[in-house]
Amino acid sequence: MTQIFDEQGHVVPVTPIEVGNDCVVVAKRTRKNNGYDALQLGFGEANLKRLNKPMEGYFKHSGVEPTRVLHEVRMDSTEGYEVGQHLGVDLFKPGDVVHVVGQTKGRGFAGGMKRWGWHSGPRTHGSMSHRRVGSTGAGSSPGHVLKGRHLPGQYGNERVTIKNLQVVRVEPEKGVLFIKGAVPGYHGRLVLVKGRG
Repeated sequence: MTQIFDEQGHVVPVTPIEVGNDCVVVAKRTRKNNGYDALQLGFGEANLKRLNKPMEGYFKHSGVEPTRVLHEVRMDSTEGYEVGQHLGVDLFKPGDVVHVVGQTKGRGFAGGMKRWGWHSGPRTHGSMSHRRVGSTGAGSSPGHVLKGRHLPGQYGNERVTIKNLQVVRVEPEKGVLFIKGAVPGYHGRLVLVKGRG
């Protein structure tokens, strides 16, 4: 993250997202042919050595250069979009409200205090339970741990959508989008920026 100043001189915390013009329409899904409207978007340059034959044939059939990532985005209508069309930051303007989808940072196996914000147990008087789980429910009835109980386990590395973030600035010449607030994932991670409509 970084910060920029708005017209009133207020500091705005933003996350710059490099969009560029690498995003290309690979295929169109229409209600008539597929039962729903969607665009299949490709992003990034693919490593041709790692491209298998079916995917190579798929891109050849579409007439589009192979991309590293393929993602399908559902829409109300795909009119105005064509296969091979490049999409950039010019789709957004300051003031737009967007949803950002990404993969959060993976934190491995974590205890309940770190994962769920539990309080610790007593630190003195011979207590042996500082960061432990403690009671997980009654023993006789129901006789098992109820589903949904907060327990230690895998923390992070999950798909998360941060909703209603505001576009603060758009720099088309650099292909950069400045979004107010934080987005999921570490530096350099791929994210999906969707309009709220």
